[in-house]
Amino acid sequence: MENIIKKILASSLEINDEFISENSSKIGMVAEKIASAFLGDRKLLICGNGGSAADAQHMAAEFVNRFQLERPPLPAMALTTDTSVITSIGNDYSFEDVFSKQVKALGIEGDVLLALSTSGNSKNVLSAVEVANKQGLYTVGMLGNKGGKLSAAVDMALIVKSDVTARVQEAHILAEHIICHLVDYILFQKHLGSE
Repeated sequence: MENIIKKILASSLEINDEFISENSSKIGMVAEKIASAFLGDRKLLICGNGGSAADAQHMAAEFVNRFQLERPPLPAMALTTDTSVITSIGNDYSFEDVFSKQVKALGIEGDVLLALSTSGNSKNVLSAVEVANKQGLYTVGMLGNKGGKLSAAVDMALIVKSDVTARVQEAHILAEHIICHLVDYILFQKHLGSE
């Protein structure tokens, strides 16, 4: 058991280190885009399936409530939370439309859409990105494996080079927390010269 635990830890640390090292400048740019959206009275929309749906809700909560810094709430929204909307779209249209119809209804030019997909090929996430691109949202894909179809569809792709879903999700949540920290820093601490 201990050997299994150590092996998983070593794998996770290696993948996280590689992902953050290769994408640190992109992560900084994503934080700047989100901060700029918030400053411009725009919002962050987040979508994903399964564990990525949980990540979407987690990240939205960090912005709407707080991350670590005491500050005003920030406008972020997970498109995974309204069961009436999701089930009505899934029933009346298709599961592929559950995020895209919400983006069409709620997304405006200058908003940011963060699309989470460990495979990079989630059809409903890809559909949301396509609508977001048409409506002038800035699209970011936090992806796994080789990025899949989403890597070419988004404005900015952050790809975890692993096909193990758990390892991809661990890297995603680390990047999401870093983005939350950086957005708080940009909006509320940078002018004070505080790290």
